This record gives sequence, structure tokens and C-alpha cells, in this order.
Amino acid sequence: MGERIAAVDCGTNSIRLLVSEVGADGSLTDVHREMRIVRLGQGVDATGRLAPESIERTRAALADYVEVMTATGVTRVRMVATSATRDAANREDFFEMTRTLLGLVVPGAVAEVISGDEEARLSFAGAVGELPADAGPFVVVDLGGGSTELVVGDENGVQAAYSADIGCVRITERCLADNPPTAEQVAAAREFAQQKLDEAFAKVPVDNVHTWVGVAGTMTTITAVALDLPEYDSTRVHLTRLSLAEVHQVCDRLIAMNHDERAALGPMHPGRVDVIGGGAVITEVLADELSRRAGVSELVVSEHDILDGIAMSIVNATA
Repeated sequence: MGERIAAVDCGTNSIRLLVSEVGADGSLTDVHREMRIVRLGQGVDATGRLAPESIERTRAALADYVEVMTATGVTRVRMVATSATRDAANREDFFEMTRTLLGLVVPGAVAEVISGDEEARLSFAGAVGELPADAGPFVVVDLGGGSTELVVGDENGVQAAYSADIGCVRITERCLADNPPTAEQVAAAREFAQQKLDEAFAKVPVDNVHTWVGVAGTMTTITAVALDLPEYDSTRVHLTRLSLAEVHQVCDRLIAMNHDERAALGPMHPGRVDVIGGGAVITEVLADELSRRAGVSELVVSEHDILDGIAMSIVNATA
């Protein structure tokens, strides 16, 4: 058995674990993947603090993950914490909790906050790992709960990256109060998304891009709904291609649905029910802009993302 390593991605909405086995050539094989919705960033936009119950939900999930790491023989771990923890006034409460738990696996391990640029680079590495080099240049979009990373690059690596201050939780809390949202709320959400994404496209030129790769829960859920899956199936979702017309069709459906209608969809994770409409608004604005700016005609959705990039970074750290 090769060395076992663990990557943990703790975002605004979810916390995810990937345990991988490292081959002799540095290749990675999945041993265990898991995702929990913990809403760590719930209310941070308004209060500037992580709610105690949010930290507790995250602690409970991470404690379970530590048990998996111990059972599978993990010897190295890297935990990355993203948007929600960057700005929180009480962030030390969160980091102390991770130090206690991760230390049970690797003494001294603690979650780290990474910059938007580093987040984008890790997402890019994970997302394009299985795509042919001649499909590039790529634009990888990691649509999270509190931020959306755009990164452009090719087989030689990253050329430009930007973390936009918008995500499915943030836009929902700010713009989409009703269920289903009113036309005025949807229009306000589109305007908010347009403004934040215009800032991103000003920093990340996409004119030469050939392929749009979407990663993370909003994009994968939209794809599973578009495929009309009876339940979520990552093997069916991974590397699916949707035309932009199909993207708009499913996003319009999700935005117009009420809570119960979204919850009744087979592949919908309960923790995404309330924020998928906001994610769909952002996805539609992205589709329109990438069509206009780069002539992109489809979305390729990858199940491999920052989590795989974190795992690759553990291996590369000793390469």
C-alpha cells in the first residue's frame, strides 16, 4: 500500500474530504471522497463573525473526517479554508478547533487560509488534470458559497486569476429573500452578479479561451438536474458537456422554483436547496459573458476541483 494523504476543503457552504493513495510515480488514486453541507459562512456577510453553531457544525463534520483519516492510515494532511474565514472577526475560534482535531492525525496540522490567487491555482490544477492539452486555453470557474474564482491557463499553467466577491450564499442572502424570488429580486441579483463578474473579467482576459470548465456544487448540481438524474451520481456528472442553451434552460427552471419544488429534485442535496437559485443566476451571467467575450458555446463540468488540487499540492511539496 502506498502513502495515504488527505485533502480538506472548507468553504462557505460545505466541507469536503479526499483521501488519496500516492502511487510510486506520484499519481493519485481515490480512497474516499465525502462532502457535508455545514454553512460555515452563514450570516458572515451581515455580522462579520462566524456563528458559534456554524463552527460547531463544521467541528462535528471534521471530527468524522479525522476518524476516516485515522482508519485509512493517512500520514499527511492539508486543510484549506476559503472565503468565510478570511474576513471573520472570530476566526481564531475556528482555527483552534481545526488545530485540535487535525493534530490527532498529524501533530501541528492546522487549517490555512489561502489567497484567492492560490485558491484559483489549486482549482485549475484539479479541474483540467484529465482534459486534453489541445482543448486549452481553459477558463476554470469555481463557483462557491462566498466567492467565485476565475482562472485562465493552459498546459503550461495559470496565466491570470481573480477571486470575485460573490457566491451562491452571498447573493441569496443579499438579493433573493422570497421563495420563489420575485422578478425584481432576480433582476437585482443579476445586476449584482454582473457588477462583480465585470470586475473579474477586467482582471482575467478570456478572449483566447477555448473551453469553459465549471467546478463545485452549484455547477455539478445544475448538471445533474439537466441530466434528469434520479439521484446524484458523480460518475455521470463528471466531464458532462452542456450547451449554453441547456445551461439557461435548467437555470431558469431552478430560479423559478420554490423551496419544495427544488427539494423534490432527485439529485438536489438538502443543503443546496436554498442557495441553488442564487448559484443559477451567477451561472447564467457567466454563460452570457463567456459567450460574448470568448465565443464559448458549452460548459464542461468537472467533479475534480480544488480538492484534487490540494491533494496534488501535498505530493508536489515533496517532489
